[in-house]
Order: sequence, then C-alpha cells, then structure tokens
Amino acid sequence: MSTLEVDAGPRGGAPSAGPRPVLSPKSGSRAVRDTLARVVMWGAFALGVVPLVWILVSTLLKGGHMLLQSQWWTNSQAGITSRMVGGGAVHAIQGTLIQAAVTTVISVPIGVMTAIYLVEYGRGRLARTVSFMVDILTGIPSIVAALFVYALWVTTFGFQRVAFAVCLALVLLMIPTIVRSTEEMLKLVPNELREASYALGVPKWKTIFKVVLPTAFSGIVTGVLLGVARVMGETAPLLVLGPYTPVIVTDLFATNMATLPTMINQSRTEALQPAVDRVWGAALTLILLVFLLNLLGRFVGRFSKVKS
Repeated sequence: MSTLEVDAGPRGGAPSAGPRPVLSPKSGSRAVRDTLARVVMWGAFALGVVPLVWILVSTLLKGGHMLLQSQWWTNSQAGITSRMVGGGAVHAIQGTLIQAAVTTVISVPIGVMTAIYLVEYGRGRLARTVSFMVDILTGIPSIVAALFVYALWVTTFGFQRVAFAVCLALVLLMIPTIVRSTEEMLKLVPNELREASYALGVPKWKTIFKVVLPTAFSGIVTGVLLGVARVMGETAPLLVLGPYTPVIVTDLFATNMATLPTMINQSRTEALQPAVDRVWGAALTLILLVFLLNLLGRFVGRFSKVKS
C-alpha cells in the first residue's frame, strides 16, 4: 500500500501541483519471491554459460598451438599421414568458406523473398501452405536433407557426389532460418512507415525495397549469419555428398571438397597424437570463423543505411 503526501511548497506560496506517492516498504513475501526469481535467473544463466566457457577454454588450450603455426594457414594435408606432424588446414578452410558462400548466395534471395511474400502479400491458402512448408523444413534433420539430395542428384540424375550437391543440401537447412528471422524483422517495422510512403504515392513494391527492407536490414543480416553459422558446422550432408579429401579443391563440380567438419571427422578416427591435435585445431578454427562472421554482421548492422 502507498500513502499520499502533499508538498506545501515555499512559505506563503501555493502548494505544489500534486501529491507525491510514498511507497511502503516491500513486504516479506514479495522480498522472498524477488530473491527466488533472482536465484533462478542467475542459475539458468550459469547453466548456459558454464558449458560454453568450458568448451571454449578446452578447445583453446588443446588446439591453440596449432593456429600459431604458420603452416596451418598455408599448407594442406596432402602427403601427411596420421603419424606425421605438420600440414595445415587451408584446404578445409577454403572449402568451408566456398560452400558457405555458395549456399548463402542461393539461400538469401529465396529466403528474403519468401518472407516478404508472407508478411506483405501472403493471404489465403497459398500463404498458409508456404508457411507450413517452412515449418516442416525447420524441423528436418540434416541427414534427411542430405539423403533427399543424394536420391535426387545421384540416384535420379546420375551425377557424381560433388561439393555443389552439398551446397544444395545446405540450402534446404539454411532457407527456413532466413525466412523466419526475416519474417519477424519485417513484422517489427511500424505500419506508420508503410502508410506514410503510400500517402506520398509510392507503389507498394518500392515501399518494400526502399522503406521496409532498409529499416529491418540489421535484423535480416543477423538472421542470415545465424543461418550461415548453422550450415558451416553441419557434417551429415558433407559425409553423404562430399567426403573428405586432403588436397586443395576449389571447383564445386570437379570432385570432393574438404571442409573443417569433415577434417575433424577424418582425424577423429585416428588415435595418434598428431591427428588429435589437428582435430582440436580444426574445431578452434571453425569457432573462430563463426565468431568473425558474427562480428562482421554487427559491424554491417551498425553502419547500415538506417543507422546512419
């Protein structure tokens, strides 16, 4: 409960405009609930942060020395056996970046346009069907997407297992992430901006591309980076459609292409210490690439058109 206190103002003058509320001390039951909520919140925070810190520290301690070697960034594993010390991961780094870039180029236009349709134009049965299919793709395991592309690419069309087939499987995994994140960002754009643009006689399509998309640009970039981070760590499509190779390959249609996840899987089966070191080094390199992508996304979002 609270009481009201009237301020009389200076001597000889009129009292102040209104009463000032004076809050009573917090009751014992409310204090207990407040403390309990704080304990639960900090406990949940620690429950999520402690494993993350443990993974980062372990990976850094066991694989950090590999990243400090210059040959790790310049050499491949061509001619290096599991018993030999040396070699690098440039073939896997290039393969991971190439496949992620191609997957992003294919997925971003499809995902963003689908989200625009659902938010700005989608009505009726077709929009519900599209939204339902996006939900289905969101829950599909990566191995199912890989087997679908394998059945279509290899079994039906008779093509060989190449890196481009891996990109097609990764597209199926990346599109729903982009669609849902972009859809939420577009819904956050105030309708007043759209109405102001319509009032000036601007067509709807131009309003979307000149007003709505720039306003939600930073959020869209964040969603795209979440999708990229997901596909960069996928392993099942790579094992099914693009097995590991220790040499540098840059042609998506030529042969298999090495990536960091397949390098980790290949060295994981070898119990010798040089191979174990390469496992931790590749894992730390993958974490570093994802971290740099997130920093790039924050930089782009901060200096986007609307922000400036």
